[in-house]
Amino acid sequence: MPSCVIIVENLPVPLDRRVWQEACALRDAGWTVSVICPKSKQFSAAFETIDDIEIFRHDLPLEASGRTAFLFEYAAALFHEMRLLFKVGRRRGFDVIQACNPPDLIFLVAAPFKLFGKRFVFDHHDVCPELFVAKFERKGFFHKLLLLAEKATFRTADLVISANETYRSLAISRGGKKPEDVVTVYSVPDKARIRRVAPDERLRAGAQTVLGYVGIIADQDGVDHLVRCVHHLATDHGLRSIRAVVVGDGPALESVKRLAGELGVGEHITFTGYLRGEDLLAALSTFDIGIIPDPVNEYNDKISMNKVFEYSALGIPSVSYDLTETRRLLGEAGRYAADATPAGLATAARPLIEDLELRRAAGERAKALADAQFDWDREAARYVAAYARLAPQADGRAVRGV
Repeated sequence: MPSCVIIVENLPVPLDRRVWQEACALRDAGWTVSVICPKSKQFSAAFETIDDIEIFRHDLPLEASGRTAFLFEYAAALFHEMRLLFKVGRRRGFDVIQACNPPDLIFLVAAPFKLFGKRFVFDHHDVCPELFVAKFERKGFFHKLLLLAEKATFRTADLVISANETYRSLAISRGGKKPEDVVTVYSVPDKARIRRVAPDERLRAGAQTVLGYVGIIADQDGVDHLVRCVHHLATDHGLRSIRAVVVGDGPALESVKRLAGELGVGEHITFTGYLRGEDLLAALSTFDIGIIPDPVNEYNDKISMNKVFEYSALGIPSVSYDLTETRRLLGEAGRYAADATPAGLATAARPLIEDLELRRAAGERAKALADAQFDWDREAARYVAAYARLAPQADGRAVRGV
């Protein structure tokens, strides 16, 4: 039986939905799967087995917020990833190492194992050089280092799994990969796990319209734009019977809460924190309109956001800025702000708030799009087929253990 170990640094598993779905797809295809990831408050066990997938978690010394802190975090993570790779190797062996960025440094722990015949897969979740520019609004020395790390990762990889077609183009043009060695797999939710349930009326709190957000709450995610959007809707447009429900957690959570208080819209916004299982589905089922507040920049223009897939799967109409990948995915099923400001986002959302028939039709278009195009079974089949060429029996090599 072929085996692999998946390394992800920025989120624990199974919270990272893409990684968990990939791990399950490989398990269902007959692979032995292990995962190395960080701990969190919700997932604090150093080791556990879920559905026959062994998960090894490690501590991180801090939640990085500056360049120096990021370097310290990455160094600690690389140490633990190397330590746990040896542990997985002794425990059950592996034929393939899959690294999920950010950062583009995990190739450093994978590269030595290639000397023992292991294969390396790069699961390209984020464009880190563009993310740096979005966070720090500059390029310079660290940006050049990130470009070098990205190129080294691409060159080390036997196979690249791209999160969208834009990423695939970058792997080929900027990373020098052969087209046949780059496969696109979108982060589409598994329809067996995402469905409408009874809404949580406590979250609605009597409001006529609920604007929803689900995801990580970091500076680049634009939750502050959502807060300002609510402020514009309540003050400039006079729409007082609205409520925003923000589902998720992250380093910018406290700052956006403060902003809501400063703008006087704290009573219109509920921050639920991290939710899972039925609680998450109930919150999502309460959303009338899904807000995608990620601001316009070089990074967000290239990424395919999980929110797009999740809102659409539940028939929730989306309002966003006019971002290339978002428009590529949603097309006419989305509504886009005419200008890249929270005021523009509010203006785009207003017709869906006031016109129930327009909102219903927009939700139906989103659901029809999801049913026709956002199919995890199809993405999983493409992912597993790409992996099959790396299995030991595919090239006659038996590379078990370390």
